Parts: sequence; structure tokens; C-alpha cells
Amino acid sequence: MIRRDPVTLKKVLKVYFICGTPNVSRPLTEILEEAVQGGATIFQFREKGEKALTGEKKKEQAAKLQAICHEKGIPFIINDDVELAVELNADGVHVGQDDTSAREVRAKIGPDKILGVSAHSLTEAVQAEKDGADYIGVGPVFATSSKDDAEEVCGPERISEFREEGLTLPIVAIGGITFENTPAVIRAGADGISVISAIASSASPADAANKLYRKASS
Repeated sequence: MIRRDPVTLKKVLKVYFICGTPNVSRPLTEILEEAVQGGATIFQFREKGEKALTGEKKKEQAAKLQAICHEKGIPFIINDDVELAVELNADGVHVGQDDTSAREVRAKIGPDKILGVSAHSLTEAVQAEKDGADYIGVGPVFATSSKDDAEEVCGPERISEFREEGLTLPIVAIGGITFENTPAVIRAGADGISVISAIASSASPADAANKLYRKASS
């Protein structure tokens, strides 16, 4: 069981691909297959924005993406939509500070699912751990154009701060992650990197994921 094994979870979080249909110009299913082939180790379906799918169309898309993840042997995570995650029996849920509370999500998804929480301060990170989070998403580490509602850039220093203060939960860095700056966030104490455009906007998602995996592993 991944969430009960921190060592395995840290490996799974190494290249965390996040995406929704508004982030891509061709079928997301194709991009996900290529990304996993290249080295993506976990996938989060984040369907937000003006052109985001809703209702049955969102559910159908999620089910297709989940099938790919299960076929490839990687966890399928849903962003914020706890009801959909429960209905599809997704591998986990990720929530932000303005979404459903982590404690409430844990109560709904049960003890065996992966729960990720975005945290911008040590106080939020510590509270997330108390509420049952399995990993923390820290960011935006660098400037990003993928999220319209992104917080102020915090830099790799925020990750170092969390580690220095004794936070032991796995950390995933998000926000403006590139091939060039991946080593810096890993050195700062992150266990993995979360990316949207670095893979979704690449001419070759497989090559991009592979390069990110190698950078995060070096």
C-alpha cells in the first residue's frame, strides 16, 4: 500500500504530471500515455478553467485517464473533486488551501488513499500533516503561467525551510519547474517535481518526462 510506505511514495512522486483538457491542444489521453512512457511516475487530473469539462464529460475523461494510469502502473490522483474521486475509486486526491479541508477529504476517501495538500507556509504544512496528508505540494517555487490563481513565488528556499524545521512528509515542488531548475529543488529537499506545461506543452511529452526524470534522479 503506497501511502503507508513513505519510501515507495517518495519514488512515486518523483515526476508528478498534472494536467487537464484546458492545458492541451490535442487529446489528453495521448499526452498522458506518452508522458508515462517517458518517465512520469504519478498523474493528477486537474480539470479547472473556463474551458474545463464538467459533469458526465469530466467523468468520462477521468475514467479514460484512470484506465491509462492503471494499465501503466502509476497512481491516478484527482484534484479537489472528492466526490468524483470516490465514485471512480481513484488512488487519491489533492487539495489546495482554498479547497475542501484535508481533514474532511481524509474522512471521505478513507485511510488507504493518497492525500496531497498544497502548503505555502510551515504552519499550513504542519496542519496538513495533522489532518492526514501523505505529501505536501510546495510552490509556486518559480514563476508560472500554468495557474491563474498561483500564490507568490517562494523559491527553493521554502522547501529548505520546511526541512530545517523538521518536516518529514514527502515534498513535491510545483510552479515553473524546468529541466534547468529541477536539480535545485531536489537539493533543497524536495522528493519530486510537479509539472504541467513542461510536459503538456512539449513537442514530445515522452522526451520531456524522461529528461525530467533523469534530472530529478541525479
